[in-house]
Amino acid sequence: MRLLSRSLYLQVLLAVVIGILIGLFVPSVGLQLQPLATGFVKLIKMVFAPVILLTVILGIARMENLADLGRVGIKSLIYFEAVSTFALLIGLGVVSVVRPGVGMNVDPGTLDTKVLSSYVSAAPPQSISEFLLHIIPDSAVDSLAKNEVLPILFFAILFGIALARMGDEAMPLVKILDLLAKAMFRIVGIIMRFAPIAALGAMAFTVSRYGFASILSLGKLMLTMYTTCFLFIAIILGLIARSSGFSLWRFLRYLKDEIVTVVGTSSSESVLPQLMLKLETIGCARSTVGLVVPAGIVFNPDGQCIYYTMAAIFIAQATNTHLTITDMLVLFGVLMVASKGSAGVTGSGFITLAATLTSLGKIPVAGMVLILGIDRFMSEARALTNTIGTAVGTMAVARWSGTLDLYRVNQVLDPETPLAVFDE
Repeated sequence: MRLLSRSLYLQVLLAVVIGILIGLFVPSVGLQLQPLATGFVKLIKMVFAPVILLTVILGIARMENLADLGRVGIKSLIYFEAVSTFALLIGLGVVSVVRPGVGMNVDPGTLDTKVLSSYVSAAPPQSISEFLLHIIPDSAVDSLAKNEVLPILFFAILFGIALARMGDEAMPLVKILDLLAKAMFRIVGIIMRFAPIAALGAMAFTVSRYGFASILSLGKLMLTMYTTCFLFIAIILGLIARSSGFSLWRFLRYLKDEIVTVVGTSSSESVLPQLMLKLETIGCARSTVGLVVPAGIVFNPDGQCIYYTMAAIFIAQATNTHLTITDMLVLFGVLMVASKGSAGVTGSGFITLAATLTSLGKIPVAGMVLILGIDRFMSEARALTNTIGTAVGTMAVARWSGTLDLYRVNQVLDPETPLAVFDE
């Protein structure tokens, strides 16, 4: 009991099991527990924007050489684009080989598309020019209020550069911002205590709402998705971690609290502030963490990328929609743009997929009804892969930029070293 009271990992894991049992045996109660998960995500979103803003500003303001900013930023973008593109290719390749939708022979005209109206209407603009213009906020306050990562990141970078160029004159303001950042992370620590309750509510509602029958009916797609994400993490991210000088499995053990929280809430956003602080604790420079982690949310949605190609091709297979090589290349090109900025909140992947299929006009959007019932379960794989991808990417960029303390990393990840370094 003492171990349970001190371990967030065990608390969330136990809560997930209890939530599943409630959903199976008392579904009427489970359906009423969704607000527990929704409230937790809202609490995280409450501090999400300030944490990102302050971390990026302070990271840049403390850089001794602003050339480091450009160096880290360019390496981050190159890394993110390469890895996320590879994730798209993996998803496309696996679903084309396994072909989970073949044989369903679904007529799109017989599907009830009313449930899709909110997703299609909520779909974000997909043109490159609109995407780039959206980076510039209408106002800094507006982007903070809406929790929009790219505009916040854009404003924070400009603010941090301005403070860095002011030198010693800006130090009083930097100290105040540092105190604000510490206070925000204290709030995050308080909020994280409620993660088990959120996980219980999320799992109870999900199992009550959809049940295992709906999962089993599309189990092949789900199994393919989870297997692909596992292989991507184990092989691709494992090789990246090894080339960066650390063990992926020990690193994942270090992040066990964040991993089970993401699984329980299906949102990578729910652990972002905690993840940033843990990356600093393990040896990444604050300036690198402050820049790379927020950028990773936008430009490195590995789980989303795998999901997009697999879901799109699955719908085409299920509805007997023939896709030429040209169609697949167009789909791939659109998703390379559409995937950026889609990670973070549960359901955003489904919205972006709806927008992509609408813009292409070849794969029937009505076919999304087929995966609507299991999207909540697939979002867990997406969120988990996104979170691990961002964490490993930050470590890799820090290593290649010379801002990673490998001695500290090995000290924290060594099996003989207690992993409760962060718990205080």
